[in-house]
Amino acid sequence: MDTIFMYAATAVLFGLSFFKDRARTKAALLKGLRAVEGILPQLVVVLLLIAVMLAAFDAETITRFIGAGTGAVGVAIATALGSITLIPGFVAFPLAGELLRNGAGVTQIAAFVSSLMMVGVITLPMEMATFGKRAAVARNAFALVFSVIAALFVTWGVSL
Repeated sequence: MDTIFMYAATAVLFGLSFFKDRARTKAALLKGLRAVEGILPQLVVVLLLIAVMLAAFDAETITRFIGAGTGAVGVAIATALGSITLIPGFVAFPLAGELLRNGAGVTQIAAFVSSLMMVGVITLPMEMATFGKRAAVARNAFALVFSVIAALFVTWGVSL
């Protein structure tokens, strides 16, 4: 129902914009279409990546390693996977949704996504070269701890 409302509101606002200034509305529409055209190849890759991951790991495997019943071990696995994985956010969130639908636990997925966004094991050498070893390691260590805290906070929030 929310989607229908959003489409309807968009159509109404587009219509108002079109009647107010056709040239600017047309220019904005073309700019938006060019943006979609630029994002489309990445979006296709995202969909393929999610499909391959879900084909490789069935719901039983996902539940066994990062399911709700895995507790601290599952959170540690998800945090480690997120820390060493280099995936952009627009890939991580749809992937997280699919993992949840296939048996992953909320805490585990929150730990995965938060560590994915904040901890950079793969990019650590570049970060050390830019900011120095001590600052880079400290930032990543704090980010790792905060990822787990964020996951626990998300779990608490979901349980309300």
